[in-house]
Amino acid sequence: MAVTVADIIQIMEEMAPARLAEDWDNVGLQVGRKDGPVRKIRVALDPLPEVVSAACQGDADLLITHHPLIFRPLRTVDFNTPSGSVIRMAARHHLAIFSAHTNLDSVRGGINDVLALKIGMDHSDVLADEAEPGSGEGIGRIGALSEPTTLSALASELRARLRLKAVKYAGPADLSVTTAALCSGSGGGLMGRFLSSDAQVYISGDFRYHEARDAEMAGRGLIDIGHFASEHLMVTVLADRLRERLKQSGINAAVEACTLERDPFTFL
Repeated sequence: MAVTVADIIQIMEEMAPARLAEDWDNVGLQVGRKDGPVRKIRVALDPLPEVVSAACQGDADLLITHHPLIFRPLRTVDFNTPSGSVIRMAARHHLAIFSAHTNLDSVRGGINDVLALKIGMDHSDVLADEAEPGSGEGIGRIGALSEPTTLSALASELRARLRLKAVKYAGPADLSVTTAALCSGSGGGLMGRFLSSDAQVYISGDFRYHEARDAEMAGRGLIDIGHFASEHLMVTVLADRLRERLKQSGINAAVEACTLERDPFTFL
């Protein structure tokens, strides 16, 4: 029996349930038809024109991205706009596009847990409210580091572990750190949670000036590893997991991780 987009969506639903997505988010099928056949799948962070073009040229039938193609309601599909051109390209090549965004952030074993392991947490708990008590599902993570360190040493270690070109931090360089909080992507919205926790440092991306000042005044630290770096690490992980799940389910479809994406910021 032919494998369809709906079959893959069902497996993705098991891996990252849509119920875990934030109310403001738009996850799920963005473009395409659920009864469309699937023989080849690509996994990427963003549905960029070059990513979609490569998927089409590579005869992919389904592109799974973290960030949604359609985030805000569209008033029109103008082929001269970036989103309109991507929709047109995908439709012409019968490429379905599916997004797993904040549900993939929140799910146990999702992006935040992968990042926590990269950072050096042996165990972590949910930083924000759990979807269900004891489920381990929710936005952000907090946990003890495997070894005590200082703010500046941790920043340097993260730069090496995540292979970053640059990292910035706020707070005393010699701040003693035993417990860290983190959030993949843009974590400014959880500053209150961090400051009311027992974590000495908060690791995320897209921190603003006044958030850095708030951390300073509280005698805490922030480490900004960038939005891209905090999430892109999930592309290969998700591709590997999906490949294994398809194998277990007896579904014959190839899964490839996109290798084209780069951080949009250039560091001098």
